[in-house]
Amino acid sequence: MTDDTAVDDVEIEEAPEDEIIVLAQKWKKKRGSLIMALHELQGRLGYVPRESAMKLGREMGVPLANIYEVLTFYNYFKLESPGKYIISVCTGTACHIKGSPKLLHGIEDELGIKEGESTPDGEYHLQGVRCLGCCGLAPLASVNGKVYGKQDVTNAHGLLEQVKQDQPMHVAAEATDAE
Repeated sequence: MTDDTAVDDVEIEEAPEDEIIVLAQKWKKKRGSLIMALHELQGRLGYVPRESAMKLGREMGVPLANIYEVLTFYNYFKLESPGKYIISVCTGTACHIKGSPKLLHGIEDELGIKEGESTPDGEYHLQGVRCLGCCGLAPLASVNGKVYGKQDVTNAHGLLEQVKQDQPMHVAAEATDAE
């Protein structure tokens, strides 16, 4: 089995070699730019695949250990594909007071996963985030960047039905589809 074969019928994706070379050239000579290069790489696929991280390290002259220090230190970075729909439930002060923990637990129950996990079919990934900056719409969730405000914290099912209807796509996914 090669790195780009299917595992459990889930396709492993990685950034093309030429894109990694361009990315490395863009950031290589800038001091302290590894975080920015990894951020841009993750923006392409929604996560940082191991093989892509290894290629980036070779091109930038950065040891893989240093890359993984950054990837594992900052919780922003994902090492596994996060799923088609990334559900971010705001847990900031305003949302918390308005019941976001109930909404988060309801979504966990509805999807059968915990915060930080993805559904086995790769459709949904659930995460709590500190603040989405839309406090007037509390409590709220964001799905692939689309904001769903003033949520009924007792109706996680309703939010998921709305997501199925809207099918919001992640910006990185849209760029991939356009190619």
